[in-house]
Amino acid sequence: MKLTCDEATTICDKSQYKEASLWEIIKLNIHILLCKNCGLYSKQNSIMTKCYEKHSNQEDIKKCLGDEEKAAMEKELKAKI
Repeated sequence: MKLTCDEATTICDKSQYKEASLWEIIKLNIHILLCKNCGLYSKQNSIMTKCYEKHSNQEDIKKCLGDEEKAAMEKELKAKI
């Protein structure tokens, strides 16, 4: 039942893409309650996913971000962390 931090980060990543099972999510949430580092990883991962989705849903979709978009995303990430 006990997860290692490596397993927890893997489940966290799967959870972001809705690929984690209910049991994995339960184990992850218990681990996050006990592990400060994994809780921070989960929070940062969630913020990065939201920033990516926000910027990727723009009408002028490009294959890669330009310097201005990168700077805006970096500024937004730093403000939330």
